[in-house]
Amino acid sequence: MKPATFTLAFNPISLHHKHESKMTRKLAISSLAALAVFATHAAAQAPKSPTPNPVAAPFEATTVAKGLASPWGIAFLPDGRILVTEKAGTLRIVEKDGRISEPLAGVPKVQASGQGGLLDVALSPNFAGDGLVYLAYSEPGEGGAGTSVARGKLGQKALENTSVIWRQTPKVSGGNHFGSRLAFGKDGTLYITTGDRFNYRPKVQDLSTTIGKVIRINADGSIPKDNPFVGRDGARPEIWSYGHRNIQSAALQPESGQLWTVEHGAKGGDELNRPQAGKNYGWPVITYGVDYSGAKIGEGTSKPGMEQPVYYWDPVIAPSGALFYTGDKFADWKGDLLVGALKTGDLVRLDLENGAVAKEERYEIGERVRDVQQGLDGSIYLATDSGTILKLEPRKAS
Repeated sequence: MKPATFTLAFNPISLHHKHESKMTRKLAISSLAALAVFATHAAAQAPKSPTPNPVAAPFEATTVAKGLASPWGIAFLPDGRILVTEKAGTLRIVEKDGRISEPLAGVPKVQASGQGGLLDVALSPNFAGDGLVYLAYSEPGEGGAGTSVARGKLGQKALENTSVIWRQTPKVSGGNHFGSRLAFGKDGTLYITTGDRFNYRPKVQDLSTTIGKVIRINADGSIPKDNPFVGRDGARPEIWSYGHRNIQSAALQPESGQLWTVEHGAKGGDELNRPQAGKNYGWPVITYGVDYSGAKIGEGTSKPGMEQPVYYWDPVIAPSGALFYTGDKFADWKGDLLVGALKTGDLVRLDLENGAVAKEERYEIGERVRDVQQGLDGSIYLATDSGTILKLEPRKAS
């Protein structure tokens, strides 16, 4: 989307005419200033999804496993088996033949209510050496619940020596907007996404809390020295960016190492962002959505000092799970961002060029897509809310 351009029908030379009054000059200058502000505001508007209709899918979907209870996150083990979180609080392994294991022991206690429970799962970048598995979940405690991250070593039937390495502060009441995606950076640091916990919007702009933030920690839970708020009074040092509503999609761009996120808006206003260190992404001060009642939220769609999304959806897709595709099976999709859609039941593909969305396509899955991951063979795997894991492979020529 090109920035808006304006032609100002005004001759500045007239300001210096000997008969021009001071008042006229002031009015003319004021008009120029107002038009400049309007042009700047218009140029700041983010590109909006054209809401394309689903197109014929270039893939065939086969069922790998079924009968899971609300799977939320999946991660591939080096031998091709799949770790799967179930929201109620169980971690299982799906064997290569589709058999589902008994629940693994060693999983921390979760508060499984509303949108909370056992949520994302990720393997250590050095899994071959340390065997560590990371879990994001809603942890109960004083004041209610909050997003936490634990890690443990994967054994035969359990996570061993499980410990909590990070906790959202403060814990609050309610069962919504935990965020909870995990993504390891190229430098081995861990990004954690959180939500505004639905009823706690003002805390999103408060740097003394980790509500509505992207968090960056070291793999052992310590704080990277180059985080943007390290040493700043009144700010949590683990914060990477803030002003986020509820991020349930996060993926690292392979070439650049840049984190990309997709967050839920309210009624309208799902956002694609590239969170940068120390920057403010606006919620709930600016947004492209409105409240579920139809009431206005905040001050509008832009404000100085607050970042615009790369792209937004209205109507929403309700994003969950994301993947930058790097395989060979879908050669035309290399480098594209794939996003699961809960509301529309689609797989959304974003063709990115120069940091912007060049094209969006949607492929109808017919189920709420909760997570998207790439298999070891370059196939694409989806976890759906119906309890199914699907494998997508290129459609065979007829």
